[in-house]
This record gives sequence, C-alpha cells and structure tokens, in this order.
Amino acid sequence: MSTPPPDKGDPGRTTALSLNIKDLSILYAAYMPYMKNGGIFIPTNKPYKLGDEIFMLISLMGDANKIPVAGKVTWITPAGAQGNKVQGVGVQFKDDEGGQQARTRIEALLAGHGKVSRPTHTM
Repeated sequence: MSTPPPDKGDPGRTTALSLNIKDLSILYAAYMPYMKNGGIFIPTNKPYKLGDEIFMLISLMGDANKIPVAGKVTWITPAGAQGNKVQGVGVQFKDDEGGQQARTRIEALLAGHGKVSRPTHTM
C-alpha cells in the first residue's frame, strides 16, 4: 500500500477569469497604475494567495474585443478590511504583449477621465 506524498503547499495556482468593466468609474476604482506594468483590482471572496497566477479576459466599456492578460496576485484586501474596502485581490499585469495592451488601453481611457481624487479599491 502506498501513501500519498506529503503536502508541500501550493506554490501558486492559475485561475482564469473574465472581467467586463462597463464604465469609467469602475475602471478608475479598479486600476492600479502604481504597479510595475499596471494592474487591476478584482472584487472577489474567493481565497487567493500572493503569487497566484491569474489569466484574465478583460472587456472594457462594451468593446467586443477582449484583452487576454496574464498576471499574478500582488495585493489582497481581506473581508472586513479597514475603511470598508471591498474584499478582493490586485493582479499585476505581466510584462508581455497582453499586459502592455491592457495597460495602454486602460490608461488611454482614464486619460480622458481627468485627474480625480476619488478613493479606489486599494489606495
């Protein structure tokens, strides 16, 4: 009889998500421009760990073309966070074509939004 190997922990898992961002105020609250390569906050109550890889298909403001973006969890807002912040994770875009395309498209959309000092999901 063989025994299963000991659990060495999950070094990181990959999840696939489809994001449909319908308006600029939601995009403004979710985008994380201070991350290298950019990133996006995803409200979720699913448990993630720092370093988990996430593959996203991002649809922005009704654009029929979804942007395929890979990234990794670099921010976690737990349930009950201070300041009534929404529970979820921040995903840093990879430095590849998909990540660059997402960052360029998001920043172009937000450039027309002007400088606003509204709170975001993360800062």
